[in-house]
Amino acid sequence: MTVSREPSLRIAFDVTRTRAVLRAAEGRQNDLARLAGRFPPGTQRGPQVVEVDLEDFLVGIGELGTWPSPEDVDWDVELAQLVGSVLDDADAAERQLTGEHGPPEPVIAPDELAGLLGSGWAAPLTDFQRRDIARLLSLRHGANFSVPGAGKTRVGLAVFAAMRERGEALRLLVVSPKSAYESWEFESSACFEKPLRFGVMGRSPDPSLEIMVVNYERLDRSLAALASWLRAAPSMVILDEAHRMKLGTRGIYGSACMALGPLTRRRLILTGTPAPNGARDLENLLSFVWPGHGRRVVTSAVAGGDLAYASQVLRPLFTRTTKSELGLPPFEPKIRYVDMPSLHQEIYDALVGRFSARAEAARDDFDALGKAMLRLLMAATSPALLAEGSSKYEPLTYQVPPLDVPQGDSLYSLMRDLPSYELSPKYQEALSIVAANAERGRKTLVWTTFVRSLSTMERMFSAYEPAVVHGGTQDREEEIRRFREDPDCSVLLSNPATLGEGISLHHVCHDAVYVDRDFMAGRFLQSLDRIHRLGLAPGTETNVTVLASRGTVDEVVALRLEEKLEFMGRILDDPSVQQLADLQEEASVAGGMDMADVRALMRHVDAVSAR
Repeated sequence: MTVSREPSLRIAFDVTRTRAVLRAAEGRQNDLARLAGRFPPGTQRGPQVVEVDLEDFLVGIGELGTWPSPEDVDWDVELAQLVGSVLDDADAAERQLTGEHGPPEPVIAPDELAGLLGSGWAAPLTDFQRRDIARLLSLRHGANFSVPGAGKTRVGLAVFAAMRERGEALRLLVVSPKSAYESWEFESSACFEKPLRFGVMGRSPDPSLEIMVVNYERLDRSLAALASWLRAAPSMVILDEAHRMKLGTRGIYGSACMALGPLTRRRLILTGTPAPNGARDLENLLSFVWPGHGRRVVTSAVAGGDLAYASQVLRPLFTRTTKSELGLPPFEPKIRYVDMPSLHQEIYDALVGRFSARAEAARDDFDALGKAMLRLLMAATSPALLAEGSSKYEPLTYQVPPLDVPQGDSLYSLMRDLPSYELSPKYQEALSIVAANAERGRKTLVWTTFVRSLSTMERMFSAYEPAVVHGGTQDREEEIRRFREDPDCSVLLSNPATLGEGISLHHVCHDAVYVDRDFMAGRFLQSLDRIHRLGLAPGTETNVTVLASRGTVDEVVALRLEEKLEFMGRILDDPSVQQLADLQEEASVAGGMDMADVRALMRHVDAVSAR
């Protein structure tokens, strides 16, 4: 009679599927402790149980060879399949990168695509799309870092079509922002002769769907249901705007994506901004594509600091169509520095800890206000934004001409009433640009981070019938339609967090103004692409102006964005991104306006508003 032996070690996923659980049999505690010491510090759940982050576990998978009795290790089936897949992927990627460890992976030529996509494929493809599809199909998993407008959605669907034609994937899960739903629905109907069953995930996944879209916000609470849907048939997953999960397992979106990835036959990420904050973002994205390998290869590539070399090393692992390949007319964003008026400057100085005699009386109040970076960004536009209004939408009401500054009032009360005494030079500059563009029949897109800035400019720019879109806008589509179609609507006011991706304005608007910017390089790049993307008429003049208050946090933001864009441009080997890292300075136009000019313009605005 054969007696089955108790496994000496059991290895399985934890409930989140982002950690490996190693559970030793009784009497094997010392062996487990020695094995755990070979991995980065995990979580000791007891003398017989250790948890290790999945990424660290996969990187150190070879250490399991030190277990004294490997023949009686019991593996969870799905984790074992993932490990086998990861080892194959790492070997294939290594051959792509170096040509070592055997012959390189077979490379598919673009002219082979017709047979691979099958007779059901109906959509035309550009040369750069064909190149990107062939490249991605030559990899087991992949990343498409092409700029917006390069057709990443169509490329992703083509990869799925090839998988479907071979019977390797019958379902596609697309994780994307809500703003991209329309694009995925349109492309899925246009790409296939017989449209596949497409739908947005409702309360639960629809088992009849062949292509299902879900947004990042729903992933965490729908994880079990999505996992079941992926397991039910051979599947593929695409992360659209994948920079949303750049925090990796340290973020909610990243943890959910990392849990779902191993359940699929092919993983593909799409984003034009893969490293908005540097190497760590790129590590986390490639860790989803190649668990256990992606982070290691990025870390190794950038360790020496030679980004040209790093780009050469990483290039086989992703595809990218650059703006220059799209044949767009070039543009060069400019930065205009403005000087803060004296009272603005005094309040700003108090916020950063340089106290005038008048500020001393309210030192504690200014200390409390000045500690948050966003508040300094507000103050660099207008310190009055810091004063609490009746609501977050309440606009600043400017007095034109301004009153004289009373000498006896406290600086804190002057900050609250600042619009009575000084006009924000940034609003003045933006108004001048909008007015000049409207005179030429050109529409202007004005960006600002803060909702009160939007409502303030909505009032100031009322002569130009502005459309306004932010998180609280009730009918976003109507405002965008009005900007596109109404000739009297000369300006759209929005913030990059709301409108920075998923919308095209390049057919009607070729001028953008940034009243302020934050430190998010990826969001800045995404917002630029709203008016500069595929489909621009040859010779179109695109103007982008960034406003910055001299001697403020705006200069810090400009420096950090320059560093981030320089890194991203060099990693992606894309000169157009590097060019954006160093904005050319130009003189302000509002500097030529005296207060009489501003007063006349504001009278005009008020008169039009009162009609």
